[in-house]
Amino acid sequence: MVLCTERLILRPWQLSDAQALYTYAKDERVALAAGWPPHQSVEESLNIIQTIFMRDEVYAVTLKEDDRPIGLVGLSMPADSHLPLGDNDAEISFWLGAPYWGKGLIPEAVRELIRHSFVNLKLANLWSCYFDNNLQSKAVQEKCGLTYYGTLAPTYNELLGETKIEEISRITYAEWLAMKK
Repeated sequence: MVLCTERLILRPWQLSDAQALYTYAKDERVALAAGWPPHQSVEESLNIIQTIFMRDEVYAVTLKEDDRPIGLVGLSMPADSHLPLGDNDAEISFWLGAPYWGKGLIPEAVRELIRHSFVNLKLANLWSCYFDNNLQSKAVQEKCGLTYYGTLAPTYNELLGETKIEEISRITYAEWLAMKK
């Protein structure tokens, strides 16, 4: 599946995207905000594409003019999420390469994923998390209509080797419909 917005194409990840992923995933600002250590090589990025990104409903965020991945938006269905989701729910995840921050690109991509989730996938609720110090992710979620739902107990993040606190946001189908009016 390919999704389009005014400025973006959201498409499946490809093995040939490894260099582009590495360009942004090696940046500590991007990686730590997303909850993983900076990538150390193109080979590591390729492995992440193969084992994590190449699944249904996970999209490379690309600019329409060049088809080069600059970020990711994706859904984790109940079996893949660390949240206790209902059967008709999904968790939204996203990140964007630092050179593209502040341009409204990730809110644009997340809004399209929300539309797709409710219209095409017929989901009932969408959830998203952000680390308590990640105000950029909080702002994206708020811009897209997700509202604060609760705070998870502090959890040890094995990838980073530290304890993190995650805030949870949610948008329901009814809330999304109300926003559309």
